[in-house]
This record gives sequence, C-alpha cells and structure tokens, in this order.
Amino acid sequence: MARQGARIIPVLMSGGSGSRLWPLSRERYPKQLLPLCGERTMVQETALRVHGPAFADPIVVCNQEHRFAVAEQLRAVGVSPRHLVLEPAGRNTAPALAVAAALAVEADPEALVLALPADHAVLDVPAFHEVVAKAAALAGHGYIVTFGIRPAGPHTGYGYIQVGAAFDGHEGVHVLERFTEKPCRAVAEEYVAGGRHLWNSGILLAPAALLLAELERFEPAVPAATGQALMRAARDLDFLRLDPAAFAAAPSVSIDIAVMERTDRACVIPCDLGWTDVGSWSALWDIASKDADGNVTLGDVMLVDSRDTYVRTTDGKLVAAVGLESAVVVVTEDAVLVAAKDRVEEVKQVVTRLKADDRREHLEHKRVYRPWGYYQSVHDGSGFQVKRITVYPGRSLSLQYHHHRSEHWVVVDGEAIVTVGDEVRTIRANESVYIPREAVHRLENLGPAELHLIEVQTGSYLGEDDIVRLADHYGRS
Repeated sequence: MARQGARIIPVLMSGGSGSRLWPLSRERYPKQLLPLCGERTMVQETALRVHGPAFADPIVVCNQEHRFAVAEQLRAVGVSPRHLVLEPAGRNTAPALAVAAALAVEADPEALVLALPADHAVLDVPAFHEVVAKAAALAGHGYIVTFGIRPAGPHTGYGYIQVGAAFDGHEGVHVLERFTEKPCRAVAEEYVAGGRHLWNSGILLAPAALLLAELERFEPAVPAATGQALMRAARDLDFLRLDPAAFAAAPSVSIDIAVMERTDRACVIPCDLGWTDVGSWSALWDIASKDADGNVTLGDVMLVDSRDTYVRTTDGKLVAAVGLESAVVVVTEDAVLVAAKDRVEEVKQVVTRLKADDRREHLEHKRVYRPWGYYQSVHDGSGFQVKRITVYPGRSLSLQYHHHRSEHWVVVDGEAIVTVGDEVRTIRANESVYIPREAVHRLENLGPAELHLIEVQTGSYLGEDDIVRLADHYGRS
C-alpha cells in the first residue's frame, strides 16, 4: 500500500501516429505534436495539465522518431521531464507503463503514477484536478483507479467501461466490471440507454509498485521484457533509449487487457471533464466554438450558405466553400481533404492507399522538423530542389557531406557561421555561399534570433539519405 500523500508522477504516453486526422497529422509529425484545440500542441497541453506543486516532473514515453519535437515542445513551455523514454517500436500501453512504473519505483518505492495519453483533450482542468485528488486517495489505499467519462451519446469510436456496485466507503466510486472495445452503433445506444457504461478515457492512477506487481501476476512476459530493455538502455543526450531487441520481445498488449480486466484492485470514477480523444475531425468539430450556423472555421475561410461544417486551412491559403452541410474540409500545403462529417473515420483508408501507392503525403509535411530547426520544400524539378531553412538560435546542423549534390545557401535573415572544408566564414543577409559535392560542411546559428536562408540543391540525386554525418550534436552521426 502506498502512503497517503505519496507523490504523483505523471506518465505522458506519446506513441500514436494519428492517421485519422490526416492530412494535418502525419506519421512523422502526429496529432500530439499539433495545436489542434488552441495555441499549444496536445503534448504541451497534457504536460501543463499536470505541472505544479501537486505533481512531480513527468516521465514521457514517446516514439523515438518524435524525440526531438517532443523535447523541444516541452522545453518551450517550461516542462523538464524526469525521463524522456524512447520506444524503438510501438508495443501498446502495458509495456510503456511497465517501463514508466519501474522508473517511478526507482525514484520512490511508494510513488503513484498517473497515466495520460498525450493526444487527448481535457477542457475542464479544475474538474480533472478534483478527480485526480479523489483517485490519489484511493490509490493510496492500494487501488488502481481509472477515469470513466459519462457518455454524451452513443459514440462508436470509444471503448466503454461497465460499472458495478458502489465502492464501499467512497462516494462516487464504483467497482469496475468489464471493458468493451469500440462497439457497433446498436450496442453503443444500448450502453448509453442502460446507464451502466462510461467512455474509457485511457487515464488511470495507481501505485507504481502495484501496477508492476499486477503485470507480474497476469502478464509476466511484459515486465520481463521491459526490465531487460531498461537494464540495457542507453543514455542519448537527454533521452533514455530502450534496448530494441529486449523491448521487441514484450507482448503488444493494452493495460486494460493485461491488468484492468483481471485485477481485483481496480475501480472507476465516473466524471465529466470535457474529455475527447481527438480521434477524428468530427471530434474537433464537437468541442470547438461554432458560429450561428454551426460552422467551425480556422484560417482564411469564406463560407456561403453552409451549415454544421468544419473548415481548416494552413499556410495562409484562402478556402471558399458554398452550400456545404455537415462536411469537413482540411487544407495543407500539399493535400486537401474533403469528407462528409459522419464518414471521417474512413480517412484511415486514404492513408492506407497512400502507403500502398508508395507516396509520401502520409509520412510528413512539406515542412520537416529537425532538432536544429526545420526546412520546407519550396520547389523541385529534374536535378534541382529549393528549400527554405530555419535554424533555431544556438543550434547547428551536423558536420556532413553529400555524394550526389551541391548546394547554394543564401541568407535571408540572421547570421550564419558556415564551415566549408578548412574555411569558416560568417554569412549575413543578402550574402551566399556555394557547397561543392563531397565538400565537408556545417551550418551554425550562434546568434540570439532565428536564422533564415534559402537552399538550392543541384545534382543527380537529392534524397535526404544522401547525408554522411561526420559529427553531430544530436547523436545522429
């Protein structure tokens, strides 16, 4: 049993790919890294929700491909993770929580862990904090507490929790009877009408040691594999990189199936938090502010005679729509989605076809983020490519060379320190430098402001894999 008042260590789980929110969400830049519900990204909002005296510094478990973006976004809002754990492959929530619980026990044998998907929205943060306090009291007595959301309707995109009898001595708490994965419409309607089912939020609070013990009891292969992955883990800058082979041996299983459906230590608190898993474009329409005709518009949008429609545009593009009803329109630089609002779950089929056709629009945007900043493709053709590059203050690209291409850099704003071979030069606005093929080079921004430049590549092959890194501040060489 954890002591009353044991510290709560939030665990931010950030491993999803977010295919249902294409074209804004991409495999290499998924929905948790995007500002979908406000000015901050989903992972920033999740971290700030548990940032304060009631919580310890969080443990973050993320896909290793997203590590620099997650780290930069948390730094930007003043959150310093206790650990930023890199998953070499997705193995579902039980292995992720087994790793986090082991790290929490290492810091404090009586710690409580609060598991939070990093891509969910919680609009009523004070209500969330009240439920956390209630759950912490139960967890302090040795229970695993999950948060059940009172359903607003027969949603088929959520899992459901069937609640049992009232929990002795704890008002507003119930025995957890069973979980049901996303049901069909008729079953969802039956659940909502019966009043004994809640939406499964994916949020739980438990003593870290108890969570590990129950995993050992029901799914011993999970802690066995994750324990080895931690034992063989390597420190990589600010990251904890799990051993790939050991972690891959962990069964891919959710914490609900591995523990919650089988333990006799689980309970559920019904609550209203303004929660959504932001799992589709219609979910974003549900929670957004609407005009008198029920429309949600973000960006430069002009609607005529349209109702109950969601239109979002990026990069300053004007979108004009006439006579739409219950539709979704999302415009990015390289793709446009138009869908009936009641069929947005089928966006996943578009992503599947993009993969089958060996296209790249499901992978990344024209703007590609790197630990030093980002680049954006402006124009390309046979044997050439033009990019706009932004380097953050105090950052630098790797010392590198290319086998197949030459590069011209023109500084637009800021001051660049450029290494070409044995020569180091300072290049300012309206000045340029030429990087021959095979020349060892590096670009640095030592100034206090962002560096902006235009890069023109020419050569027989212009792929990103034509980079030979000789030295790199971010462990990529």
